[in-house]
Amino acid sequence: MKRRTFLKSSLALGATAALTSPFNIIKAANREGEIIGHGDFRYRVNRSWGQLDRTKYPVKDCHEMVMDSRKRLIMITNETKNNILIYDKSGKLLDSWGNRFPGGHGLTLHNENGEEFLYITDYEVKEVYKTTLDGKILLTIKHPKLIGEYADCDKFGPTETCIGPNGDIYVADGYGSQYILQYTAKGEFIRKFGGDSFIKDDKFKQVHGVALDTRDPANPVLMCTERVKNCFKRFTLDGKYIDSIYLPGIYMSRPVFDGDILYSGVCYSALKHHMLTMNSGFVTILNKDNKVVSNPGGTKPVYKGGEPELMVQDQPIFKHCHDVCVDDDKNLYICQWMADGTYPVKLERI
Repeated sequence: MKRRTFLKSSLALGATAALTSPFNIIKAANREGEIIGHGDFRYRVNRSWGQLDRTKYPVKDCHEMVMDSRKRLIMITNETKNNILIYDKSGKLLDSWGNRFPGGHGLTLHNENGEEFLYITDYEVKEVYKTTLDGKILLTIKHPKLIGEYADCDKFGPTETCIGPNGDIYVADGYGSQYILQYTAKGEFIRKFGGDSFIKDDKFKQVHGVALDTRDPANPVLMCTERVKNCFKRFTLDGKYIDSIYLPGIYMSRPVFDGDILYSGVCYSALKHHMLTMNSGFVTILNKDNKVVSNPGGTKPVYKGGEPELMVQDQPIFKHCHDVCVDDDKNLYICQWMADGTYPVKLERI
């Protein structure tokens, strides 16, 4: 897959050893009903939630999930038999649609003047789509080389979007050239920032996710994922670098905000020599001060001198946690990548 090719090239300085280590044989255990997590954020594992007839509703990778105003849980997969699955909170399937997104990856929900829309990224087709909740495409953002913002040789593999306070669309090119691209609500290009670098703070190695952080309402910022360097990075809305939140051992997915709390799926855990290990992962939860307070499926967070210690998978419950969706009861729904085509795992808040 292209994503694996990207990761292997990005981690040429040493991750090859991790990918071939004995830890790769770790298998996710059933662990039904087990209690995981730390402090005030503890959960009961529910693997039976959302199970469907695989012959009718197969999934490859359960990439991301959002909850709309009707409390429906909308999930995207890269299975073109049904790119979108829509559940109620009990796990009953309500609807499904979509067969044109072979790289269906990012799924953002945005309320625009009382009406909700989806933003879908497809890293295979190399486009971003704004759709209605039932799948009508309203806007398409194509490869930026078509408007002269990328060279013909530049790669474009969009992985995520977020919508700014004024309706601007931010696109994370996480499987391409490592830019955040900013467009107007009508899809008109404004700017790009970031780019590919292991070293520079204002650039990225796998800008996998982007989200609008409004926890300080007077100063909204962009929270960007830099997975390969175990960081969330904060930028102003016009693309100026602010700072980084380093979480050693955590190869994170997109940031998901619920009130003052930040959630993220950890796609890989660093089980050997601080490098990523296949078939590993957990969930991480940060408070309003961007300190980790719980790692369901992972080790208890420890800070020394204000800095976090290494955090790794503690229980083999998950493989490659790709997204977290939070419902109105604070339960979590965990989407997984490369997890044998499994449906989301529900974590019931206790």
